[in-house]
Amino acid sequence: MNRTGLFIALSLALVIGVLFGVYPELDLKLAALFYDPHTRSFPLKLDGYAAFARDAAMWVAWGLALPSLVALVAKLIRPDRPLLIKGRTVAFLLLTLSLSAIVITNLAFKSYWGRPRPVVVTEFGGDMQFVPWWDPRGGCGRNCSFFSGEGATAFWTLAPAALTPPAVRPIAYGAAVLFGLATSVLRMAFGGHFFTDVAAAGLVTFLVIWLTHGYIYRWPSTRLTDAGIDAALTRFAWPGFRLMRRLFRSRRRTAGANPAA
Repeated sequence: MNRTGLFIALSLALVIGVLFGVYPELDLKLAALFYDPHTRSFPLKLDGYAAFARDAAMWVAWGLALPSLVALVAKLIRPDRPLLIKGRTVAFLLLTLSLSAIVITNLAFKSYWGRPRPVVVTEFGGDMQFVPWWDPRGGCGRNCSFFSGEGATAFWTLAPAALTPPAVRPIAYGAAVLFGLATSVLRMAFGGHFFTDVAAAGLVTFLVIWLTHGYIYRWPSTRLTDAGIDAALTRFAWPGFRLMRRLFRSRRRTAGANPAA
């Protein structure tokens, strides 16, 4: 998570954004590589192994986040106990996943950016008009094409890669990028997204991870500590914990005062 990575990501965003903005037909040409005009379909969409690979990719990504999610839930239930995982790890992984794969992708863009998916545009047998990546005025009403939620989730694996030991971190970054690319190509092959949809997913996700990593780990003015996050979660969950404990004790006293005959 250094400035070199940020420079590469921003450069790619500029080149892809301008190129596909000036020549939007490139998106159609890339999507056409996976389209069969004879059957008027995206054949890989019907392949069982490909469908399993798509699901498995999401299982892998969410599986990497599961330990942090379990640690957070356990802390909220029992704030009197320390976090099972380092506080910064929990905050970094869950914040980046929530922002990139849920909030920005699904709640901000896919719900309001009306770009139709390849499978429903007229060029591939659908009934909607193709629009370039920068145009939100497409005919899609909900769960639209720009940008890819599954692509963002797959590229989010860059976040756990950033927490690996320095000796293996380059390998972890490379594996995360390949994982994101493979998942993105699969989404294109299914007719679910254009190239710019998955490219935007990867670049936005990287930017979210880079900024969050800087806020939590690198920048002196905002740098957090594991103990500080643990203490903050304790303060947040403590009132509810005390209330539940009082209710439990009250029920026990009531049950003791009125034993069953």
